[in-house]
Amino acid sequence: MGEKLIITAALCGAGTTKAQTPYVPITPEEIAADAVACAKAGAAVIHIHVRDENGVNSMDTKRFYQVVNLVREECGKAGVDPVLNLTTSGSKWPEDIRRAHLPILKPEMCSYDPGTMNWANSYIFSNSPAFLEQLGHDTQELGIKPECEIFDGGMMGNVDYYVKKGVLKAPLHFQFCMGCANGIPGSLKNLIFMKETMESLCPGSTWSCFGVGHCALEMLYGAVALGGHIRVGMEDNVVYEVKENGEKVMATNHMLVERAVNAVKAFGNPPATPDEARKILSLA
Repeated sequence: MGEKLIITAALCGAGTTKAQTPYVPITPEEIAADAVACAKAGAAVIHIHVRDENGVNSMDTKRFYQVVNLVREECGKAGVDPVLNLTTSGSKWPEDIRRAHLPILKPEMCSYDPGTMNWANSYIFSNSPAFLEQLGHDTQELGIKPECEIFDGGMMGNVDYYVKKGVLKAPLHFQFCMGCANGIPGSLKNLIFMKETMESLCPGSTWSCFGVGHCALEMLYGAVALGGHIRVGMEDNVVYEVKENGEKVMATNHMLVERAVNAVKAFGNPPATPDEARKILSLA
């Protein structure tokens, strides 16, 4: 039997809409229900974004409080205890607001995006040096594990810089974000490059990856084959399969987690439970 692998479910992200798929969870109740379903299916970590009453991405602290407390309540009722990983990504929001929910909700993990990029040639995905330094210090003070979301190879150099400066504290956890618009393309060759670069700069780190859209399956199976952890969910992919006649079968978060569980088991690596994930990730 191989090592336990962590499955993360990223439920809705910032941009997936009901117009794209009716199955994306938008309301607090939908997000909480999907969190429970994914945890029961085998996801050890739940990555959470929140939306406002109109379904638009929000970094409002009150909305985070409402959603996360409901997720915790419903998970408790269902007898599951997944690790909650809250986003700090929200370029259109003030940087202090992007951090404001952390000391209130004290999640076990939060996203840490160590660089700025042009997203889909449409807007700036902004993560200023001042924001990254403060967020890094916040995670240490609050005992929150930062998940370093890496959209291109250069961002790992930024992580190395912040570790040396004391802003980030090892051991680290990386999330390789493959195939995102204007980020590194999703291919096995590029995933190997990301893994090897991480091992050179930050030995002893753990890593996970996901692929957006058409590269989702290549990154899923590639990560498992390379010994990494995996992330799936409707933040990254809304299509489950395309039939021979071109018909698209739309995904649900539960379906994507089930497929990930089957892939992990096929490689002889049982899915990690939440408590096993906490140990692997060295959570406080």
